[in-house]
Amino acid sequence: MNAEQLLEATASRKLYCAAKRALDILFVLLAGPAVLLVIAIAALAILYCMGGPVFYVQERIGYRGRVFRIWKLRTMTSAPDKVGVATAINDCRITPLGQFLRTTHLDELPQFWNILCGDMTLIGPRPEQVPLVENYRTNLPCYDLRHLVRPGLTGWAQVRYGYAETLHDTRHKLEYDLFYLLNQGPVLDLWILALTVSVLRDPKMVR
Repeated sequence: MNAEQLLEATASRKLYCAAKRALDILFVLLAGPAVLLVIAIAALAILYCMGGPVFYVQERIGYRGRVFRIWKLRTMTSAPDKVGVATAINDCRITPLGQFLRTTHLDELPQFWNILCGDMTLIGPRPEQVPLVENYRTNLPCYDLRHLVRPGLTGWAQVRYGYAETLHDTRHKLEYDLFYLLNQGPVLDLWILALTVSVLRDPKMVR
């Protein structure tokens, strides 16, 4: 697999990407009422147990290298965030309620807004923090190729590898992202959705 193959594969799927964008919007609109209800309940729990703010906003690198602001329910203490540091297992910054939100992946629900705005899609490589991307660009050839598509709420690398905490982990996870770029399509996307449901409670998928 090389950069030229990936560029050609991505360019050949423009029609599918357009259809996928339409399906993203339809899905978000249909699921919106239920998602908003869950977010509202979680927000009240955060205010009661942790105080404000309810949401956590962070800059991430997205489609074609553009920076966007990703939205999550806050799961950590109000202490300053360690920008450019991947969340570790049993991170001391995570509160008990925050651990529940992460384990159930409810903290990711505000990203439906990112999908509606076009910053993200349902299925694609997970977006990373700006400082981490700058480091990976330097140390991992072809890393920027994963930005040829919109970042996703879930993705092939996410369900097959899980979270990457170190450069070594990220190198292996990148292989899954590049595989997705080369083979993306309705069949693979449906398979990723099915795997997402099955691995939601896998400890490797929670930080």
